[in-house]
Amino acid sequence: MNSNHKPIQSFRIVQFMMTIYRQRMTRILLPLAVLAFIIWEAGRELKSFNLARMLHELRRMDAAFLIEIGLFSLAAVAAMSAYDYVIRYHFKLQVKPGVTFRYAWISNTFNNVFGFAGFTGAGLRTVLYKKSGVPLGVITSAVVFLSPVVITGLSLLAWGAIVHLYPVQPVLDAHPWLHWALWGMALYLPLFLILQRSKRYAKWFNKGEGPLSWLTISASIGASLLEWLMAGLTFAWIGSYLLHELPVYAIFGIYVIAAIAGLISLAPGGVGAFDIIALLGLQLAGANPDRALAVLLVFRVFYFIIPWLIGLVLAALEMIPRSERLSQLAETGWDYSLNAWQKVWGWPGQYRFLADLGVWALGKLVLVSGVVLLLSAATPGLLYRLRFAEHLLSLPVMRLSHEISVIIGIMLVVLSHGISLRIRRALRLALALLLAGSVFTFIKGLDFEEALFLLFVALMLWISRSRFYRVSAPLNRHNIFIWGGLSLLVTGAYFMIGAGSNTPFMRHIHAKVHLDFFMNRSDYGVTAVFSLILAWVFLTVYFFLRPQRGIGSLPDAQELDKLKTFLERQGGNLVSHMLFLGDKYLYWTKDEQVVIPYARSRDKLVVLGDPLGPKEQVSKAIQEFQRFADRHALTAVFYQASPTYLSIYHENGYRFFKLGEEGLVPLESFTLTGKSNQALRSAKNRFDREGYSFEMIQPPIESSLMEELRHISNIWLDGRKEKGYSLGWFKEPYLQLAPIALLKDPEGRVIAFATMAPAYDHGQTISIDLMRHLPDTPNGTMDYLFTRIIEWGKENDYTTFNLGMAPLSQVGQSEKALREEKLARLVFQYGGHFYGFQGLRRFKDKFKPQWEPRYLAYPASVFLPILTLDLIYLVSKRSD
Repeated sequence: MNSNHKPIQSFRIVQFMMTIYRQRMTRILLPLAVLAFIIWEAGRELKSFNLARMLHELRRMDAAFLIEIGLFSLAAVAAMSAYDYVIRYHFKLQVKPGVTFRYAWISNTFNNVFGFAGFTGAGLRTVLYKKSGVPLGVITSAVVFLSPVVITGLSLLAWGAIVHLYPVQPVLDAHPWLHWALWGMALYLPLFLILQRSKRYAKWFNKGEGPLSWLTISASIGASLLEWLMAGLTFAWIGSYLLHELPVYAIFGIYVIAAIAGLISLAPGGVGAFDIIALLGLQLAGANPDRALAVLLVFRVFYFIIPWLIGLVLAALEMIPRSERLSQLAETGWDYSLNAWQKVWGWPGQYRFLADLGVWALGKLVLVSGVVLLLSAATPGLLYRLRFAEHLLSLPVMRLSHEISVIIGIMLVVLSHGISLRIRRALRLALALLLAGSVFTFIKGLDFEEALFLLFVALMLWISRSRFYRVSAPLNRHNIFIWGGLSLLVTGAYFMIGAGSNTPFMRHIHAKVHLDFFMNRSDYGVTAVFSLILAWVFLTVYFFLRPQRGIGSLPDAQELDKLKTFLERQGGNLVSHMLFLGDKYLYWTKDEQVVIPYARSRDKLVVLGDPLGPKEQVSKAIQEFQRFADRHALTAVFYQASPTYLSIYHENGYRFFKLGEEGLVPLESFTLTGKSNQALRSAKNRFDREGYSFEMIQPPIESSLMEELRHISNIWLDGRKEKGYSLGWFKEPYLQLAPIALLKDPEGRVIAFATMAPAYDHGQTISIDLMRHLPDTPNGTMDYLFTRIIEWGKENDYTTFNLGMAPLSQVGQSEKALREEKLARLVFQYGGHFYGFQGLRRFKDKFKPQWEPRYLAYPASVFLPILTLDLIYLVSKRSD
């Protein structure tokens, strides 16, 4: 295989260009740069287009023509399957002809809409053919074979422009750089033939089997020519219908030049470059600018969008193997029931995949529905329909329907986000609005086309209704700002198009025509403002004044007692005691074998520590908790995850960031003897000699002592706000649950204290939780207090003493560490001004602990810097 690739790789320039193209930024900037250049070249000509007049031209299109061009466009896309039949014959693929056609349709339509330089089509072909049992090596060779073939047909058509088979000279003269693009494309075909017939390079094109046969080469070029010819004819037919003044061959020539420009841009479907060059070419040929823009829009819809939607359905039929469909649906754990449509389909797994693949598209369809309603309301209706509607309905009813259509359009635009998030409540409201919108858009001017489209979208939502399982989603300032701004934008567009299209439309109406149907500029302004305010008020009432569907309720005394019984039976971990602060929610699995403590920060549920319960039940519990979070459009992350559970987190889709290390002192081996412990021994002897005393008091704590400890805590805080979540704070009921270590001066006054936190591991581990001291305590106070607590733990048969976390300790030291961890290392080394990372580590190192790492487990879809900010916010706030 390596020898097959050696000739092509010997070109250093090829290696260099491939290296550059692999860079993501290059793939984004290159199409943008080409598009920017074309727009700069054509800036003056673009100023003559009027969007409002273009929309009016679209509304005048005949339904019979739309059906005809729709069928021809589907035939043009079907012609692209010739590529797959060529590789089926040449590579002897054991795939049925019908299956080959489906694979071709899926790959080609997705590539038309999304493909950069054909990579989308190549990837889908690889997946689909591999699914049918074609060896990966064979299908890879087939994909490589197709890559240089697909533009040979356009190269052949470029020769037609050069020999003046179709007139393209005006656009070439207006933009001389297109001469170079045209000749470059034309010369590609002879270069392709030379390479194919070369024994050296043909090995790479033909699996190492020598030059291709002339039959295969001719069939490949024929398939490419058929693709570009049918696409060009589709464009020319649409153009000839809307642009009666231009001959078909002239429009076809403009398509060829525009297609070359689009191909050079490497943008999906040539978006941008193709459209601008086509617009300029049609305008230079004498076409009306607004009708030229309508040609492009109709071409995009019929040749790209509609075939891709069909490809989306075909992809759903192919991606899940028949034998796995029912089992995969059952394994998801979603509480879905089969509706009538699913039973008709007969393949629940297949239906599930279609819904998963298409939910985001449904959101966009709802967005488009809102835009369609606004555009329909903004552009003047057809006069004969308005006259007929006036005989059936009164003019006030038609005006009211117009205003309601605008309100519904704005609400659908905002609701599209909720549809994309699969929120059940958004689905119900969207269905009601689509049905109402279809009625009112029909009443306002008998616009049955828009009404049918809205009904179609409503039908698609209803069919997919079982996929809308979420009961809520986070509604933050960011979302409110975005969707509020979008509603303002579309409302402003409605006003500008409506006010802008009304005046030129009036000029073409006979003076005797009744004009009460049409609104003036001020009417559009009043409708826009009124509709926007009413839509916002309605959505606010609907979403904010609904019965609250929170993510849970904080535990009460009864649930905390239940938790205590659970921990005594199942055991806990080093952070379990902090759950009794009552600021964390408790998620109990269905069988109540595992409990997961969590808090919410924006769109994340942050679990403190590992799930509590039998280890063999933890993976199942994590999956159940992930589904619970997903029902609220939230993401589950695990904070201070221990190494013991990393494999379980990994199996459930998590990646890791090291937070630091936890210091665990083995009490059996702890001693103050020896040279290395001289500092601790000296501090202890000094404090004992000066009359300081240590006392460990058991709950219940007397109220007078509790007030004294509160006074010390307030002085220590010095007006600072208490932290929360993973840190304890001064809360009297919480402090009454565990022993408290006191340090008293020679006069018997408490100068420092530390609260204990049991690990609920049957008396094996004890931790320090809250530490507070007066500001005038002597040096070494904390050394002495820690030493005495450790000795107390040893005397009371504990085996381990937990010193707590050393944040960012030993993070990012390896050369292969993640860049985020390397950045954390710099913070650890140089962030002492803000937080004493290194000082804390040195202090705890005095007690010779064994350091155990702690991790942040988070899904790959979560952006780590944003997650870090969410965690900082979570720890910095405290629930009383």
